[in-house]
Amino acid sequence: MNILLLEDEYSLRISIEEFLTDLGYQVDGFMDGKDAYHALYDKKYDLLLLDVKVPTMTGFELLEQIREDGKKEPAIFLTSMTDLNDLKQGYAYGCCDYIRKPFDLEELELRIEQVILHLMNDESSMISLECGVVYDIQKAKLTIQKQEVVLRKIEQKMLEVLLKYNNSVVSTEMFQDEIWGEYVEPATIRVHLNNLRKKLPDTIIKNRRGLGYIIER
Repeated sequence: MNILLLEDEYSLRISIEEFLTDLGYQVDGFMDGKDAYHALYDKKYDLLLLDVKVPTMTGFELLEQIREDGKKEPAIFLTSMTDLNDLKQGYAYGCCDYIRKPFDLEELELRIEQVILHLMNDESSMISLECGVVYDIQKAKLTIQKQEVVLRKIEQKMLEVLLKYNNSVVSTEMFQDEIWGEYVEPATIRVHLNNLRKKLPDTIIKNRRGLGYIIER
């Protein structure tokens, strides 16, 4: 999952980048609003984390502009602002959540997970991949060329982890933490993953040697 972070406080920006990177997210940090705005047209982002009071273009102005441009990336504001009118303004521009500073990084993790769950369970719960592959998050149903493919429970969970971190590499350690929550032999994880890959076209799950696996969308 690619995340754009706009935060002009250096130490906070670096802390957030390092924390989210350790969780498996791909994070690009910016301190300048216009730089972040232009980056949105150079690369696809799945989530925006926006400070409000930043140089050249505020987080409010950035979100308002990209919404006018037709871009729909979900956005969370990171701000010390507490005035109700400010909050209303942010929601009017199309944010999906606020986190008031100061905050714990674990809270940020939970808020991001809630956004992901919302996206996975909204009306567009059908995730379409190449080669006619479609996965229905709500029904946990995989079809290929409109033919249902039966997945074992562990294969279903692995597919959902890969989709959760789409465009990001998922390591065996991340599968372990997300699915089992305890130590599992890497060879066991690879066996389950290979079984899943056999049920999908060859191009869906790519191997990044020495790093892990990725679904690119």
